[in-house]
Amino acid sequence: MEVLQSAFKFMVASTLIVGGVLVAGTVFAAKSIDKAGDQLQDKLHN
Repeated sequence: MEVLQSAFKFMVASTLIVGGVLVAGTVFAAKSIDKAGDQLQDKLHN
């Protein structure tokens, strides 16, 4: 029973870590795309 609990805790921790990395990566990508869009808009309007 104790082995199952430790395996479950490991799975939960791993899921939270991977989820956090995915969210951070998505936010970083969105900011990069937004910045690139702003630069393109500046080039087109100037």
